[in-house]
Amino acid sequence: MYFAFARRAGPESCGCLLPVVSQRETMPAYILTGAPGSGKTAILRQLEIDGHAVVEEAATDVIALQQALGWPEPWREPGFADQLLELQRKRQLAAEADARGVVFFDRSPVCTLALCRYLDRTAPRHLFEEIERMVAERWYERTAFFVRHQGFVQATAARRVSFEDSVAFEKVHELTYREVGFDLLEVPAAPLLVRVAAVQQVVDRLGRLP
Repeated sequence: MYFAFARRAGPESCGCLLPVVSQRETMPAYILTGAPGSGKTAILRQLEIDGHAVVEEAATDVIALQQALGWPEPWREPGFADQLLELQRKRQLAAEADARGVVFFDRSPVCTLALCRYLDRTAPRHLFEEIERMVAERWYERTAFFVRHQGFVQATAARRVSFEDSVAFEKVHELTYREVGFDLLEVPAAPLLVRVAAVQQVVDRLGRLP
């Protein structure tokens, strides 16, 4: 069963889980999410090399573009969540139009909601609407892969966060995904190929279920 959430009063709240019936059939699409620096992107790169379709994370590209335009910390600027949402939506639609086999998504709009909460920013109303739509239309499998931190964070131009802040961000992510109704399958710290094999084994097992 898939679920949608109803908003409670207030722009930052998600409400009780409600069952949704949808007739839409889509490609098997799995979300990989987790804290910054968890090694999520490396897992996706290996899955791509192994022959799977991968949809890139929106935040990294939006940050890189805005920094090139002269905004050193674009995540602090008004409208950042809207930019993420727009690019995520475009990439989701493109992946759906060209669906062949299993697709792995580097984050989802739920991550954008988690980011708004972590930064203590008001989430745009249409972000809630987008999440409700993605759940009702079953864009993604209900099982999402939650990539745990590796005990450190390697800084980049787009990732300026301490390890302590990354752990705090991880907790917000986990709570937000569970609130929306996802079943999180943890990918613990381990050598890359071990993590990739664990993801693949779960996907193979779920693909055999009736």
